[in-house]
Amino acid sequence: MNVKLEKKEKNIVELEIEVDAEVFEEGLEKSFRKNAKKFNIPGFRKGKAPRNIVERYYGTEVLYEDALNEVLPKAYENALMETGIFPVDKPELDIKQIGKGENLIFTASVTVKPEVELGEYKGVEIEKINVNITDEDVEKKIQEAAEKNARIITVEDRGIQEGDIAEIDFEGFIDGEPFEGGKGDDFSLEIGSGRFIKGFEEQLIGGRPGDDIEVKVTFPEDYHSEELAGKDAVFKVIVNDVKKKEMPVIDDEFVKDISEFDTLEEYKEDVRKKLTESAEQKAKHELTNKLVEKIVDNATVDEIPKIMVDKQLDANMRDLDMNLRYQGFSLEQYLQMGQMDIDTFKEQGREMAEKEVKTQLVLEKISKEENIQVSDEEFKEEIKKLLENYQKDEEEFMKLLRDDDIEYIKSTIITRKTIDLLMENAKMK
Repeated sequence: MNVKLEKKEKNIVELEIEVDAEVFEEGLEKSFRKNAKKFNIPGFRKGKAPRNIVERYYGTEVLYEDALNEVLPKAYENALMETGIFPVDKPELDIKQIGKGENLIFTASVTVKPEVELGEYKGVEIEKINVNITDEDVEKKIQEAAEKNARIITVEDRGIQEGDIAEIDFEGFIDGEPFEGGKGDDFSLEIGSGRFIKGFEEQLIGGRPGDDIEVKVTFPEDYHSEELAGKDAVFKVIVNDVKKKEMPVIDDEFVKDISEFDTLEEYKEDVRKKLTESAEQKAKHELTNKLVEKIVDNATVDEIPKIMVDKQLDANMRDLDMNLRYQGFSLEQYLQMGQMDIDTFKEQGREMAEKEVKTQLVLEKISKEENIQVSDEEFKEEIKKLLENYQKDEEEFMKLLRDDDIEYIKSTIITRKTIDLLMENAKMK
């Protein structure tokens, strides 16, 4: 086999692959054996005609399709290995020469990863993030726990106040016409939560069950829906019920009810410890992101192929869809709440997806420069972590993994080790 490589525009590479006639002949023979029973030739029982008779009767071309399906994939894979090319999409194939007794010649036009030129990535300066949990932070967290354990009781002797929960029906109108997404029934709205447009909640204060209230608001100029941005609206609101939270007394008894601790002081110490651990983890994550962002900015990356961004965008959409389903929503409901279609949403996420691809390309280049690899022990440890989420033993789990899955797991480990290397070599200010 002979392979010629020619770089085309941007990230396109063309491989001209020449397959020996003997190899193509083997493909033709396999094609004949596969299809022999289909051929019906006068003078022979169906499927019993020899190959030379079949080729004379139907033409050799009748065997080409399956012969090519046999030969092309193997020849293409061998050409990739020989040239060291890593395509990011399926190739466009074009047959240049084909015939019995001749070398098979075809071209494969492939999109490849862009070239990456690294800048400074070791010794990069970054400002340290200090973690300081105050008494106020602890009190706030305990207050949140109290709110979660508050009793919700119906208010009968007064109108709506700040902090109450108003159960309402509402419908919005612009220029007298109802608009999409502006209607809701039996909606629970905590007054002061800021969940609705500015000015809406305040106009409900004083309302009692059975009251009809006309609420006038103006949508912000930067509202996510262009059709509503900057427009005046009138909402017709019916108050169905008014409720309030009855907060528990925060003392030792409260602590015993909601935790494994016996005293408020013990609970406060535990809250402070957990807040500190969480803040340190968040600070580390933020620090890592800032460092990687600096290193990516220091690098030069050629134009990223659209297909790479599209694939990242699709992966992000799948992740979002999965996360939403865990919360009891669908992607369609999420988009409906934001009043946008899937194409608009994807376009908004394209810039982030391109940034993620660029980051991965830079980290991949660094890992190769530093010869970062995955040991058998590291791979086994990663599998053990993954097994914690599955009710299967290791042997059964490994049988389920495809080659792509294994490569993805290894790639995840390499990325993590690369980031660890960058953090170890960073200069903290």
